[in-house]
This record gives sequence, C-alpha cells and structure tokens, in this order.
Amino acid sequence: MKAASVPSFCLLAGALLVCGCGSGSQSTPPPPPVITVSLSPQRAALVVNQTLTLAATTNDSAGVTWSAMSGSFSSKTSLSGASVTYTAPNSPGPYSVTATSVTDSAKTATMMVYITDLAGVTTYHNDLARDGVNSQEYALFPQTVTTSDFGKLFSCPTDGAVYTQPLWMPNLSINGASHNVVFVGTQHDSLFAFDADASPCQRLWTVSLIDTNHGATAGEAPVPSGPTGNLVGSGYGDITPEVGVTGTPVIDPTSGTLYVVSKSMNSAGTSFYQRLHAIDITTGKEKFGGPANIGPSITFPGTGDGGATVSFNPQQQNQRPGLALVNGVVYVAWSSHEDTYPYYGWVIGFNASNLSIASVLNITPNVLFGGIWMGGGAPSADSANHLYLITGNGTFDANSATPPNNDYGDSFLQITNGTTISSYFTPSDEANDALYDADFGSGGSAVVLNLNAGALQHLVIGGGKDGGLYLLNGDSMGGLDDSSNSKSRQTFNIGAGIFATGAFWNNSYFIAPAGGPLAEYSFDATTNLFNPTTPTSDSATVYGFPGATPSVSATGASNGIVWALENSSYCTPQSSGCGPAILHAYGAASLSTELWNSSLVASDAAGNAVKFTVPTIANGKVYVPTRGNNIGGAENSTSTPGEVDVYGLQPN
Repeated sequence: MKAASVPSFCLLAGALLVCGCGSGSQSTPPPPPVITVSLSPQRAALVVNQTLTLAATTNDSAGVTWSAMSGSFSSKTSLSGASVTYTAPNSPGPYSVTATSVTDSAKTATMMVYITDLAGVTTYHNDLARDGVNSQEYALFPQTVTTSDFGKLFSCPTDGAVYTQPLWMPNLSINGASHNVVFVGTQHDSLFAFDADASPCQRLWTVSLIDTNHGATAGEAPVPSGPTGNLVGSGYGDITPEVGVTGTPVIDPTSGTLYVVSKSMNSAGTSFYQRLHAIDITTGKEKFGGPANIGPSITFPGTGDGGATVSFNPQQQNQRPGLALVNGVVYVAWSSHEDTYPYYGWVIGFNASNLSIASVLNITPNVLFGGIWMGGGAPSADSANHLYLITGNGTFDANSATPPNNDYGDSFLQITNGTTISSYFTPSDEANDALYDADFGSGGSAVVLNLNAGALQHLVIGGGKDGGLYLLNGDSMGGLDDSSNSKSRQTFNIGAGIFATGAFWNNSYFIAPAGGPLAEYSFDATTNLFNPTTPTSDSATVYGFPGATPSVSATGASNGIVWALENSSYCTPQSSGCGPAILHAYGAASLSTELWNSSLVASDAAGNAVKFTVPTIANGKVYVPTRGNNIGGAENSTSTPGEVDVYGLQPN
C-alpha cells in the first residue's frame, strides 16, 4: 500500500507566508564537545631544582593553565601538545602538577612529581658506615612497588661484566646539558657514564682505563681468568671470563673525581699492572697526574717473601673490596685470586689530591695469606676517621710477646691513619678458621653507631663463613676472644655463612646469609645490644650462595623498603648455574611481605647474575649490575657481555 503523503502547510504570520512540511522536522546544532585534558607522563622523579618537559593533550582550543603544589613553569599556559618546562622546587617531597582547561576549570589532569635532595651515591653501600641506606627516597614506597606500577624501564649495555656497585650523581653538566648520571666499571677495564633516567639508555661517555690516555702501554688487555686462558688464580674462574675493574670505585663530589683501580697485562701476558685512576666525572679524563702505578716498588717490612721486606704483586693480588675515601685519603685493599699465593692483605692509602702514597699496611707480612675479601664490601669508617675491615685466612700472632707479632689473620681491625692497628678482635677459633678455610673476613663490616661522647662511641658489626655475627666496641675490640665469647659485646649465630655487608635502618639490621633467608634483627638503642638475637622477621625466599647484601630505601624513618639481589646463578664454573639476577623488594616493617620481584613478569627479567653485586637505589630508580647475556664465555662470544638494568615506577 502506498504510504500516505504528509501534506505541507502554510501559515500566515503577519505579512509573511511561512510554509513547511507536515513532519515538522527541523535541524538542531550539535552539542558542544566534552572537554578533556590528559597528561603524560603521569609520574616522574626529579632532584631538587631539576627541570622536566611537560605537555598536555586537550581538545580545548584555548589550551590549559599549569599549576603545582610547588615549583615553577616556563609558561603558565600552553596549547594542546605544546611543551612547557617545569622546574622542581628546592625542597624534597611528593608534589602534584596540574593542567586545567582554560574554558572549563572543572576539567583537569594531575601527575605526581617526586623530588629528592639526595646528594649522590658516591661509595659502596651508600656511606662510610656502610649501612646501605638511602633515606631521601620520595618516589618508592611500599604502596607503589607493585607489578602494576613498578618494573624494568630500560637497560644500558656495557663491554664486560659489571662487578662494581653503580654510583649515582645528580645534576652534572656534561656536553653542555644537565644529567643525573650513573657510573659503572667493567671487567673489560672500561668506565661508563650513563644518563640515569633517559629511556632508551643514553651513554654520556665511556673510556678504556688501559689505553695510552689513561697511563697504559700500547696493547694492554684485561687479564684472562677461567678454565681457558687463565693467568690468575688456580683455574677455577671465580671471576669469568676476565679481570679488569672489580672493586667498587669511590667519588669525591667536591672535586668531581672518581677513583678506580684497573688491572691489566701486556700483550704477551708476561707483565701485569694495577693502577689507581683519578677520573673527571664529567669527561672521563685523568686528573692529578694520574694514574698511580701500584707495583713491586711498594714494599712493607716482613719475612713472607724470605727477606726483610715483602713486595706488592700486581698479578696475584685481587682488588676485590670497594674503595674508601676517608679524610682526604683513598684507601685500597686487596685479597687473592682463588687463594693462589703469594698474596697478602694489603691496605694502601693514596692522597686524593695528587695520588701520592699516604700509607702502606700489610696485615700478614710474615705469613702470607690474610686477604681482605669482605664479599666485595669496602672498609668502613667512623666519625673519628678510624678505618674498619675484616681479614681472611692467615696466621694470627699479634698476641705473641716476641716478634713476629704483627700478623692479623681472621681478625676484625680498627686502623688509625692507615698505618696503625689501634684495636682488634680475633675469634677464639681463629686457628680452625685458618686451617679449614673458614674465613672470618668473608663478610663486610658496618659501623652501627657513632656517638660523640661517653665510653662507647663506635659500634661495629660483622661476621664470616661460620655464621657468627659479632657486635664490637670499635675503640676497644677485645683482642683474641676466649671460648666463652666474653671479649665481644655480643655474639650470636645466624645459621649460615656470611658473605655480605648488612644494612642498618631504624634500629634494624638486615642481612641474607648464604643458604638462608633475608633476616631482620632488632637493635635496642638503650642497651646498645641486639634483642632478641633471633630474627624478628625473615623472607620466604632462601638466598643461595653467596647470600645477599641488602640495601634500604626510605623517606626518613618511614616508607622503608629492603632491596636484595638473588645472585646464586652467577655463571662462573663454581656457581650453581647461570641465569638472571633477581631483584627483590620487601616491606621493611616485615620481611615476610614481599612487595615485588623481577621474576614475576617476563619483561622485568634482568641480565645474568654476578656474584656479590649490590643494587643502588636513587631518585625513584633501582640500578642492577649484571653480565648481560654472557654465560661465562669470552666477551666476544655474546652480543651483550654486560649491562646495567634500570627499574622504577612506570611513567603511566
């Protein structure tokens, strides 16, 4: 049936005749668009006074206005997609930054900016106390370190395995621009400076420490180590596949100088070299007439070599511990490669201003051995500039009434002015330690307490392979202990061997022994003792050899997170296997609460593990040193022989 037509109509409106169709339809203008505003990134971490480029996306043709809890902008308004520069305030803390529609003030987008005043991570385990704490962290707290908010951001490739702890400095001017910078040394004898925040990774400079610009002779190379091509140790390959830079460097922020020791050999493998370099942190160039050669010309009175003095042997001595900068002197300590003698426990001080030798100490000059290992830890220092370290296997005769009586195997030492052992502690079972390779010095030392007055001014703590943890008065350490352990302030066993330096925060001591969990021990600041001597909390994860040296990030006394690297699959012939390092994060209030780890999401996997390495936490990020995808073979056998993996809050 044909549809009925709708008649048109006409109306007389005054003098006008208005006609229309019968349906009565009329066009109406579309509604105005709903204004939207968005920001990317939605979170960022900055240091005080650092700048950040921001842009808002909006369909408001008039653009947005900018506001912040604190800080300033290069322009108060901007159009969609146009950049503005935000300058962080000079006070740390979390701040909100907001972009608001000009047309509709109800439409906004807000991001969080976390500002730190951390002056730098310039030395092993954060400070001379070696307590492993960054208490100026404003971006990372237990609620944000989750798989949805936190993960791997980028990686920085290197030319060799990274055994050193990454060091971090803010707001350095390099090539005309300001950068936060992370520094690492490699076993290929190179030093790298990376932008600490840029993704993808931005290399700012890199230098070879064994080229002619850095004091080497033409053709020098890192020293091969391992089952094939071995020229150090006994062929076990504890450091694989080569030895170059092993000990963590130290930075003097006042002079802008990084001190690092390289190890190399000539092309024939017949001459070996160790050198202390003073490197300009903005250019990678040598300073102060460096490097300083560390060789056989350095001697110490002793009969270990069969004569009246012993000489430093650059081939046999392993520069494993981190460097320490104390009162204008750079202290460097050595152990051995796989207990291959002759070797000694050397501690040499160099004047930071000109690299001249300030002090020489050999802690076992008559008996060999006695290396300073400390799981890669650096000597610690107290407020009076005393140096503390723990020695490994070697004869102890310091309590002898007749010479020789200056050999300190398996002992905890206080050293004054780099030359004088002013106090010491030696476990009662030292002879068994030496006989059965149960090094007292397999773990690092940490200063727990610095007081300015009173009988007790400096407390130190450490332990070794037998699992015994010793709390000592640093100024009166007790000498040779007796069978009842009466010479120490406190002694207790943590159940497994110690190859790590503990972290100390909020009167809690955190440590992961080899084959045990990460454990927390409570310290009573009234009695200056641990109470109880059993863990107040521990992790579900058990850390295989060599355990872990934990670090703590916190905002003052709150928001504590304990970070630890699971490095048991470290890819050398004596390791349990070869696989990625695993970064763990725990709530410091209870280690039974694991917040996150890098094995939960495939894209968060780190490079292959390196024994004894330590993460660095700074400005909302965690820097993890690895051997990249190298599984222990030659550097050129792999596409990435080393890398630093960078974790942090996801930007969106």
